[in-house]
Amino acid sequence: MDEVQPIPAGTAYTTTESPIAAGPHRSRRRLPAAPNFRRNQMWTYFGPAFVASVAYIDPGNFGTNIVAGTQFGYRLLWVLLWSNAMAILIQYLSAKLGIVTGLTLPQNCRKHFSRRTTLLLWAAAEVSAVATDMAEFLGAAIGLDLLFGPLLYSHGFSPKATLLVAALVSTVLVFGILALDLAGHLWLERGIIGLVGVIGLCYGFEVFLVHPDWHRAILATLIPTLDLSSRQYFHDSLLDAVSMLGATVMPHVIYLHSALVQPRLKELTGALLPANDALHTEEDHRRTTERRRRSILSRFLRFELLDVFVAMNGAWLINSAMILMSAVAFMHSSNLQPTIQDAYHTLGPLFGRSAAVVFAVALLCSGLSSSTVGVMAGQVIIEGFLDVKFPIYLRRLITVVPAIAVIAIGFDPLRILFLSQVVLSFALPFALIPLLVLTGRVAVMETFASALRTRVAGWVVVGVILALNAVLIVQSAFA
Repeated sequence: MDEVQPIPAGTAYTTTESPIAAGPHRSRRRLPAAPNFRRNQMWTYFGPAFVASVAYIDPGNFGTNIVAGTQFGYRLLWVLLWSNAMAILIQYLSAKLGIVTGLTLPQNCRKHFSRRTTLLLWAAAEVSAVATDMAEFLGAAIGLDLLFGPLLYSHGFSPKATLLVAALVSTVLVFGILALDLAGHLWLERGIIGLVGVIGLCYGFEVFLVHPDWHRAILATLIPTLDLSSRQYFHDSLLDAVSMLGATVMPHVIYLHSALVQPRLKELTGALLPANDALHTEEDHRRTTERRRRSILSRFLRFELLDVFVAMNGAWLINSAMILMSAVAFMHSSNLQPTIQDAYHTLGPLFGRSAAVVFAVALLCSGLSSSTVGVMAGQVIIEGFLDVKFPIYLRRLITVVPAIAVIAIGFDPLRILFLSQVVLSFALPFALIPLLVLTGRVAVMETFASALRTRVAGWVVVGVILALNAVLIVQSAFA
């Protein structure tokens, strides 16, 4: 008997033949029913976007939002709303590429682009991953230093030694979070989602303490404005808006999101077998299987869009809460460029010790979760572009060594955080442009290729982000 024709290459599942008895009375194995996406199962598909959303509430966002709220109050809340809309589009396209092709963004780049282009994209992605992970790691160390530094100071530790101890403890904690993956991808996701939940609760508590003017906040969110009271204030408010928008989409999490959907994709399509029915031709088998595959992918995409929408809006609310807190707590501060440490030391006298502690806990959770995500992204990048197996714990050490060296030498960690944002600005086009090119190709996405309106929206977003990043880079160069 002739073998069943294979499913077209590029799909995310494999096929196996059904046992066939000899003679005219052959056993029939029907195609399994498509997975039932009932409402009570919806929550099992939530997770990838929440892990990706960590990049939007990392320590870099803490610093940017605190400065924006201190200088201009509620005025720049609208920037976060538009940033969130961009994030939803970009993160969904990344997830969509992974779901439809069954490959990560780096793997797709290696498959569809030349070797020279692939190596160039890998180099840019590697720089962005290392810069991001090191910055987030330093953010976690700062959070630990704020919480436990006074205890070490009382035992004779210097500020540099205290921060170094905090960095070493952060290393152990991140290794612990990564170890959750040994119990399954869902446990790692739950761990990171738990940290995101703590950040949200912390900022909910901060907003409750400061009692913002909700009417002004809503108007500032819906109506784009800049400070026109003077030329200098206009320039400063524009620069803050550029800083907030320009750092919206992190390149490492674009690569990562296309990988985060893979475990669920394999679970959905792993049982998808071609029918072997004597009453149908092989072409009928192929068409039936392909229809089932497209149905599964379509439903998965709908759930992932919901996942992205909820997760990105959660990150938007947290970022907005940062500005609300800063607008109320620091609006009369003489320091218009407060650091994270300044914010911590200001909250205590104004709203009590609990406000400062909660702020530091949120920063610690942000640093730990975003550092973990940075390590995961780095592994996806090196394995996808170079087609090698790379232990994730070795990846962690690659970042730990330069971060600890930076602290030991005495460099300002906050300065390193700022410089990492500049590095990411340069690396961003190397992730966004391949993503839009690939998701717009019918040869890659088949019938799931992006519609014209989606492609237009995507390139507009890329244009806006790159233009704002260019302004930020130029401003940083001549500051």
